[in-house]
Amino acid sequence: MTLKDRITEDMKQAMRAKDAQRLSCLRLLLAAIKQREVDERIVLDDAQVLSVIEKMIKQRQESVAQYEKGGRQDLADAEKFEIEVLKTYLPEPLSEQEVQNLIEATLAETGASTPADMGRVMNALRQKLAGRADMGKVSALVKARLARWRS
Repeated sequence: MTLKDRITEDMKQAMRAKDAQRLSCLRLLLAAIKQREVDERIVLDDAQVLSVIEKMIKQRQESVAQYEKGGRQDLADAEKFEIEVLKTYLPEPLSEQEVQNLIEATLAETGASTPADMGRVMNALRQKLAGRADMGKVSALVKARLARWRS
């Protein structure tokens, strides 16, 4: 079963259970997936669906910060609920050590040794870490590692 099929089945279960809040979140997710499929004229695979989910989580995290800053805890709580629903579709996150090991292995594979090689390393890592690590943090780790090699 593909990830998109699993989300569709979960949406049907939420309908049957009359779980309006969860149903709304899943409908938004499926709409975002469908929108990207229409825009790009493709059928998304699991990795691409994960990228849609990650983007939606990031948007909601930014919204939570804005709502809390504005004193709207009710809206922040709704966004936090949606984040939790979306996170159920992400694979198990990797530990800090596992991420470090993957970075080292990728650096060896690509032969990267200078900060100029960062793009090549990040492209390789993005495929391996899709949905399993915060790519912003991974990028900072790779940058620090490449800068250490240079000095």
